[in-house]
Amino acid sequence: MPNAIISGIASYVPDDILDNDMLSKMVDTNDEWITTRVGIKERRILKDPEKGSSYLGVQAVERLLREYNVAKEDIDLLICATSNPDYRFPSTASVIAHDCGLENAYAYDIQAACAGFIVTMQAARAYIEAGLYKKIIVVAAEKMSSMTDYQDRATCPLFGDAAAAVLVEPTDEKLGVIDGEFHVDGSGLQNLLMKAGGSVRPASHETVDAREHYIYQEGRVVYKNAVFDMLSSSQSIMKKNGLDADSIDWFVPHQANLRIIEAVGGRIKIPEEKVLVNIQHYGNTSAASIPLCLDEYKNKLHKGDKIVMTAFGAGFTWGAMYLIWAIDPK
Repeated sequence: MPNAIISGIASYVPDDILDNDMLSKMVDTNDEWITTRVGIKERRILKDPEKGSSYLGVQAVERLLREYNVAKEDIDLLICATSNPDYRFPSTASVIAHDCGLENAYAYDIQAACAGFIVTMQAARAYIEAGLYKKIIVVAAEKMSSMTDYQDRATCPLFGDAAAAVLVEPTDEKLGVIDGEFHVDGSGLQNLLMKAGGSVRPASHETVDAREHYIYQEGRVVYKNAVFDMLSSSQSIMKKNGLDADSIDWFVPHQANLRIIEAVGGRIKIPEEKVLVNIQHYGNTSAASIPLCLDEYKNKLHKGDKIVMTAFGAGFTWGAMYLIWAIDPK
């Protein structure tokens, strides 16, 4: 049975920067308050109101195809992880595939909130191991600014816009996705959600006036659960695969909050230099955060490096994945 490797990676962030000083002119906050609590200095924003998550995804996918010289007609499948689809239907993946000219690819979306990338990687892994597809693009595309309430000082500093894409292919080498562990607990619904816009509470004058089409988060509850669940799933995947803080090369947590990252890494006793972090520049980009981070650090990653990734998101949904890197720096 073949293993599923990441054979290429690329990302895209918009040009426009929203830093903490700029944010302090929009809402009652300041750089020190934001930096102390979440470790974020700036985030990228896709300002064009006519462009959605698919635009970000298209830029990342086209960059991936170009940089790794991949023929568009060879792509069998594109899966998009997003919590910010362009429309309720059709899928954002179908828009990305069309705009990128992937005429032979099937395409669909996965919604697993901030855990979307690793959940989608698990799906891609299954397709590769089953022999159903040979070249799969996993793209995480998140226009988080589209559901951020810039009147809410507790949540608006957290989120930024980004997309990242990876090419997933089969190999006979012992590389790629080795193991994954995933969990969901629906009791977390009320602590992190968008209250309106779905079939339970469709859009109306009332929901718009109540500002219910933005992210609602109970920060303390989410923080506590994120630390515990990212920690426990990481420890579990490491134990199952005979890994410890010394034997893994890189730890890549979802970039939600620097204090969460520090708490999880510290309790596993992973040296700080092994923990990949870029939240200070981009904020929380939801499903895009892990592949965006991997792409930023790809010149440090070498074939054979052992990587543990972990994420936590609305649902609550969370998990961890053990991956052996398959690409040497260019």
